[in-house]
Amino acid sequence: MTAPANQGDSTSNVVLVDGSNVAHSTEGERAQVSNIVAIRDKLREEGLEPIIVVDAALRHQIDDANRYEQLVDAGEVRQAPAGTDADYFILAFARELNASIVSNDRFRDRLKEFPEARDRVIRYMIVQDEVVLERRTKRRGGGGGEGGEGSKTNGGPAGGGLRRGRKLRS
Repeated sequence: MTAPANQGDSTSNVVLVDGSNVAHSTEGERAQVSNIVAIRDKLREEGLEPIIVVDAALRHQIDDANRYEQLVDAGEVRQAPAGTDADYFILAFARELNASIVSNDRFRDRLKEFPEARDRVIRYMIVQDEVVLERRTKRRGGGGGEGGEGSKTNGGPAGGGLRRGRKLRS
């Protein structure tokens, strides 16, 4: 896989993907395996190594069970053990690997245990199979705005790759 991060602030090129969150991101529809594939492909295009972790229950909620099972069998999607919360594994692996996390989850119930989670999260949108990633450098309401132009990259491949992505503006 990759060598561990070598300096304090540098991040690895590994990105954890909250696969259940991604699959369910299409409003009003069943969980979509195409959302997982779109995020995976976008991250690879950015030179990153996605590790996709999902809740075990996703296999019963997904729109294309055969395609989903192929991804699991190929090791492209990793299922958390049945009866456990995939969020814990996503956050723990992200900490261990010094990696970012692609998710729209705020992980509020895990912030005491993983306070750095807010700084690791990369938000996303998928519209007509196009993926847009947003990486905030400052939290909203933190007095410093929302990041944007001049955003800090952590000097590693993750920052450099994501810097090229487009950002949504309200």
